[in-house]
Amino acid sequence: MCVCVLLLAHLCLSALFDPSVYFIGNILHLYIMPSLLYYPVPVQAVLSEGGVPQRPVVFVSRPALMNRVREKLYHLQKEPGWVTVFGMAGSGKSVLAAEAVRDHALITECFPGGVHWLSVGQLDRSDLLVRIQSLCFRLEQQSQEKDPSSSLHRPPGSLEEAKERLRFLMLRRYPRSLLILDDIWDSSVLKAFDIQCRVLLTTRDRSLADCVSGSKSEVAVESGLEEDQALEILALYVNGKPQRLPEQARSIVRECKGSPLVVSLIGALLREFPDRWAYYLHTLQQKKFKRIRKSSSYDYDALDQAMAASIQVLSEEHRERYIDLTVLEKDVKVPAKVLSVLWDLEPEEVEDVLQDFVNKSLLFRDCHHRPYLYYLHDLQLDFLAEMNRSGLESLHTKVVRQYQQRYSQGPPTSGDEECLYWFRFLTYHMAKANLTQELCSLMFSLDWVRTKAQIMGPAHLINDYVEYGAILDKENSEVRGQFQEFLSLNGHQLEQRPFPDVVQLALSQPDSSEVYRQALLQAQERATRGGLYLDWVNKSSLKSLSRLVVQPHQGSIYSACFSHDGTKIASCGSSKTLRVFKSTSGEKMLEIQAHDDEVLCCAFSPDDRLLATCSSDRKVKVWNVERGTLMRVFEDEHEEQVNHCQFTNTRRRLLLATCSNDKFMNTKLWNINKPSSQNTMFGHLEPVNHCCFSPDDAYLSTSSSDGTLKLWEVSSANEWKSIDVADMFSEQREQTEVMVKCSTWSAGGRTIICAARNAVFVFDVEAAAMLLEIRTSRLSTVQYCHACPSSNLVAIALSHYAVELWDIETSKKMADCSGHLSWVHGVQFSPDGSLLLSCSDDQTVRVRNGRTGAVMFQSENQESRIRCTAICSQTSAVGLGREDGTIQVLEVPSGTSLATLQGHTRTVLHCQFTPEGHTLITSSEDTTIRVWRWRTGECVVLEGHKEQVRCFSLLTTTPSSETHLLSWSFDGTIKVWDMSSGERLQDLVCHQGAVLACDVSPDGQLFATTSADKTAKVWSSASWECVRLLTGHQDCVRSCRFSWDGRRLATGDDNGEIRLWNVKDGTLLKICSRDNKDAMDSLHGGWVTDLHFSPDNTVLLSTGGYIKWWNVEKGEALQTFYPTGANLKRIHVSPDFSTFVTIDNIGILYILKKVE
Repeated sequence: MCVCVLLLAHLCLSALFDPSVYFIGNILHLYIMPSLLYYPVPVQAVLSEGGVPQRPVVFVSRPALMNRVREKLYHLQKEPGWVTVFGMAGSGKSVLAAEAVRDHALITECFPGGVHWLSVGQLDRSDLLVRIQSLCFRLEQQSQEKDPSSSLHRPPGSLEEAKERLRFLMLRRYPRSLLILDDIWDSSVLKAFDIQCRVLLTTRDRSLADCVSGSKSEVAVESGLEEDQALEILALYVNGKPQRLPEQARSIVRECKGSPLVVSLIGALLREFPDRWAYYLHTLQQKKFKRIRKSSSYDYDALDQAMAASIQVLSEEHRERYIDLTVLEKDVKVPAKVLSVLWDLEPEEVEDVLQDFVNKSLLFRDCHHRPYLYYLHDLQLDFLAEMNRSGLESLHTKVVRQYQQRYSQGPPTSGDEECLYWFRFLTYHMAKANLTQELCSLMFSLDWVRTKAQIMGPAHLINDYVEYGAILDKENSEVRGQFQEFLSLNGHQLEQRPFPDVVQLALSQPDSSEVYRQALLQAQERATRGGLYLDWVNKSSLKSLSRLVVQPHQGSIYSACFSHDGTKIASCGSSKTLRVFKSTSGEKMLEIQAHDDEVLCCAFSPDDRLLATCSSDRKVKVWNVERGTLMRVFEDEHEEQVNHCQFTNTRRRLLLATCSNDKFMNTKLWNINKPSSQNTMFGHLEPVNHCCFSPDDAYLSTSSSDGTLKLWEVSSANEWKSIDVADMFSEQREQTEVMVKCSTWSAGGRTIICAARNAVFVFDVEAAAMLLEIRTSRLSTVQYCHACPSSNLVAIALSHYAVELWDIETSKKMADCSGHLSWVHGVQFSPDGSLLLSCSDDQTVRVRNGRTGAVMFQSENQESRIRCTAICSQTSAVGLGREDGTIQVLEVPSGTSLATLQGHTRTVLHCQFTPEGHTLITSSEDTTIRVWRWRTGECVVLEGHKEQVRCFSLLTTTPSSETHLLSWSFDGTIKVWDMSSGERLQDLVCHQGAVLACDVSPDGQLFATTSADKTAKVWSSASWECVRLLTGHQDCVRSCRFSWDGRRLATGDDNGEIRLWNVKDGTLLKICSRDNKDAMDSLHGGWVTDLHFSPDNTVLLSTGGYIKWWNVEKGEALQTFYPTGANLKRIHVSPDFSTFVTIDNIGILYILKKVE
């Protein structure tokens, strides 16, 4: 002993001079005298910082189990991985996990970065986000305390962002640390923590870890304690020794089979009444408690009795309050402030009551939150619900009435746990209380929608309208539908931060909508106080068929499909992921990193239990939908990308068909229970783009780049029929190949429909004869088509961002569904034909009404696309510039042609009438400007630019002087012309890059230019010299505008940033921009393409991905209007700044009028 002490003293002294000796001592303490050595990192400090709970007051060690857990944790010393501690509820998993890490050697050697505890439980997506936000905040706060130079970040706004933030923190700031996830219920929750770190998790389901990557090990926790351990717990509760307990104690342990939960419940009761051993034993015996088996539900009898006995010992006042807890939902933790509202007590008084419940094991407290959160075990809630079955409605009514009394002036908006509880569960309590009027009044309120969407997000709101739809419909089904549609179509906007103005969004709803009526009233009231709101006055001309808009992926979406029961949608695309979400609300149910390359197709099996995916990585995979686990990979037979996959339609014999870019063996049938393909179809000599089973699964159709559509017998894999679709384009076949994109069978299987180029063909299957040909716009191609299973409609996805519905019996277009902002890759009807699904390069999935037959709009074919227009203010005429270089002047409103002007050889980019109306000026991609006497056809050609002339402006320096023409081009020059003679007066090399915009000051003395070289310049019209160089933009400067008083200049760039400059001295006045931006978005949703000042110069209007109005003095946004499309090029503003007209990239016209 003396030798040990001397040795340690020598080591400690040596450590003062040689730090390496310090670590030798640290190792030796494990073998000599741990109690004599100082730990460099105290265990309790590490655990406290990480939120690891302390030992319970009554604690019994389980060394064998604890050592098994520690042994598994040592395996994480060198690499990330997962240790799963699983067992039945109440078996002590959480206590075991906490005790396992209460070890100095384990922390020092394996987890020097610390131990971080997170209680999870059953969560939905929004609650999971809150938990991860809280964990990230705690980690960042601890990191800042250790390193003051590090800064706190804003809370992550989405689950994906939160996951990446947590990944960064765990890998960079807390390397080699342990994350403990307590009480995991769902694999989708666990995948949010799949960030390549070291994880210990407790759960009831041992299979959950199958869904994550990395090494895995597990420890099983027995459902019952050993007899001596259970007796020790009872002894601790009554402050005695196990050997001195009465015989009834051993009988109690045997009766409950050592259940830790029951032992704790009885022990807590015995602490208050230590002479009731016989009574509690008798209680258990009467209920005949049985062992809880893994494969069965709990046997509630004995637990019910134990809980009833616990409640009986409460005072009458406390017993009534405990019964009030019956209204809580399972797995929901509530702060004391919620119960403070319910009981009309001070929070401190409530905490005292709850502490009494906790002491008697009637309630559990989550100590990892401040303030504490409280919750009931499922069995306790079941018992309370059964005991108070007849009084449940009145209990829920009490909750609602108490809430209404406390928050009579409006709901809480603090965002704390109490606030979140009321927003999540107030509607639940109203529904359970059968308070239909109150529920409808709340959910038909735009104020409630705005506040809840901002705090909880739109998915919770949409779920409310779905869940309580039957109740709401009794009051007014039309209004319920209007609110649900508003949220479904604008949910992606309501996810944005900063949070959009809900009143402005609601003003885009139909005039007959209750949502619009409330929004208009609020807008009018706010306008009297200086608020700015815009009413879309012509919105009635456009009817939306969309029911839901979801943005499930970052990147193009190539495929989306309904489950056969219509409740789920699967989607996949360039993000390499597979997602499954609810078809009613868009709420994510499953997300899988499915492939190593783009996922090109996904398909449900007939029973919806399986999902198949295929990819550019040449693999086909089959997934279990419920678990999100991989069941089968087919990776050896296709040698090129796999384009499409589909299961059989019926359950009689499950087969999977796939097709690929392989030259010969490009179509295969698979039995998913076998490792290799069952059959290969030979016949196509070029890639096969699509395959599709007939409704009865007797035939398989394949669509190929060789120009043919082939039908195969599934039973024999022999070719049955071949249709040469390329022959339908005989006049063009020599020019380019004909690629058959896809095919779809009619409901009865008697006809088959296929798509190629810009056409859709309907063939009789038996005769292989064409019955119908549908030609779409010659400027577009058909990407996909799908026949409705319950009608004669066929949906067609087009490259010009649209979806069309055609009746194949009448050969009429029934609807034109706009809304997507890029190519539409796929369409599919739901099994009953009521819904239509589409997916696009714009990263969205849209769900539409699939049964609407009304034509939304039609346009006549034009010889060439119109690229620019001009209105003559003196005569009723309009000028049109076309892509083929032709200019037409039409009379309005008759449409009679007044003139056709030929001369430009390429696209006309801009046209403008002079003020007197006799002259029309045009500029073109052919580098020229033409000045037309449009009535006679006389023309003066202005030549000199070397690149396309995007635009021009009239320049008048004094009222009496002649009007000159100012033009600018991609060649970086500005040129000044005499319009009458065509003489070039000035030729200015302004920028090193293309000149993108130019504007003349109101007095004509100055003009401004902006360029791709990221600069703007101000020029003198008298000296033609640059008087101001404006720098600071980080991207191409695409637009500029002088204020009407000439004192300010606004410039906008391709990053969405707008800058306000002092024209007199060139100083920067303000930067107008959003507070933040999305990863895939600019500050303005796109390039800033146009700018306009109000007549009083106090408001600035800008266009880009959307339209914004800015306070000039403050540089702050006043209002934002989100169009259906995007990429707004220009906006026309009325002289009084009250009416605004623009058009988006999908052809929707917007006439916006300021709400007065």
